[in-house]
Amino acid sequence: MSLIFHWFLPTNGDSRHVVGGGHGTPATASGRDRPPTVAYLSQIARAAEDLGFVGALTPTGAWCEDAWLTTAMVSRHTERLKFLVAFRPGFVSPTLAAQMASTFQRQTGGRLLLNVVTGGESHEQRAYGDFLDKDARYRRTGEFLEIVRGLWEGKTVNLHGEHLRIEDAKLARLPDPIPEVYFGGSSPIAGEVAARHVDVYLTWGEPPAQVAEKIAWIRKLAAQEGRTLRFGIRLHVITRDTSEQAWAEAGRLLAGFDPETVRAVQAGLARSESQGQRRMLALHKGGSRDGLEIHPNLWAGIGLVRGGAGTALVGSHDEVAERIQEYAALGIEEFILSGYPHLEEAYWFGEGVLPKLQAQGLWQPPYGQRAAPSAQVPFAGTGNPS
Repeated sequence: MSLIFHWFLPTNGDSRHVVGGGHGTPATASGRDRPPTVAYLSQIARAAEDLGFVGALTPTGAWCEDAWLTTAMVSRHTERLKFLVAFRPGFVSPTLAAQMASTFQRQTGGRLLLNVVTGGESHEQRAYGDFLDKDARYRRTGEFLEIVRGLWEGKTVNLHGEHLRIEDAKLARLPDPIPEVYFGGSSPIAGEVAARHVDVYLTWGEPPAQVAEKIAWIRKLAAQEGRTLRFGIRLHVITRDTSEQAWAEAGRLLAGFDPETVRAVQAGLARSESQGQRRMLALHKGGSRDGLEIHPNLWAGIGLVRGGAGTALVGSHDEVAERIQEYAALGIEEFILSGYPHLEEAYWFGEGVLPKLQAQGLWQPPYGQRAAPSAQVPFAGTGNPS
């Protein structure tokens, strides 16, 4: 089985420095930022498609552009790339969401994947008019997915739940294929929802031992429901022709973190209700710049200024391929990656790491695409495009 790789569309802006945001923190910006225009995002999407990425994740929240609208526009500039659209179930009717997904599938030729984000920050949810507490939001997500899946299967759905009430709901046109549902969460109730309703369980880039524990936990819960899930991981990546060049780039990013910004972001993230975010914070000890390599080639520096996914694979193309092999051995089949800037880093990974994995029989170009070259990436010379 070939591993699956997805890239990321930075709908909060891009830069040669880390652009923060997420989990209640504002997106950091500078004069060097690249605004998230349809033209620029399409450029990233086309590069990802050409390099062999299957899909691209878009974030959700007040700090970025709307994922549904943005991906619908970008899809017109691509041919095969799928869009892993992040959305929050509490903000839209489940019947309308099922209809939107069905329309997206028809208009793009079946290129929609759904990343269900329950929402870990009550203050951000309240800004959208959602006043449920965290556990209640997860219970509502379970009801939401029960309705949506029933509609996609062509059923007439009636549900009088704790949070959602639907009567005689039915879709006139069904999605083909039915979109796969991606979902992450580290709390007990998140595990219950994943086991019952989702196709792919996602974790942020924790060290392999912690990832193995999460996989075993979800597998057990899914087995109790008579289901089998796939597993994916969300990571940043800094890969270069040599390890020294990669770590020099990580050092350059770290040097650009203003101490006051780090303190402000960490103070905001410390208030997070997300158990996954707390686990990310623990990896870099709440803002410490020391000991950021928490596992060979796994760097927690991104999390100093960014909410959500805060770790990066850093190393030579061979080293990054080895770490991917390590996660794959645990049961991770899908990798959602990103890097700053997203256009250049897609090439570094696509032309540097994917050929290594292909040679080892772990990856094959999707859709009959050409194999990525094993030569140095187009930005080679100094080995560092920055």
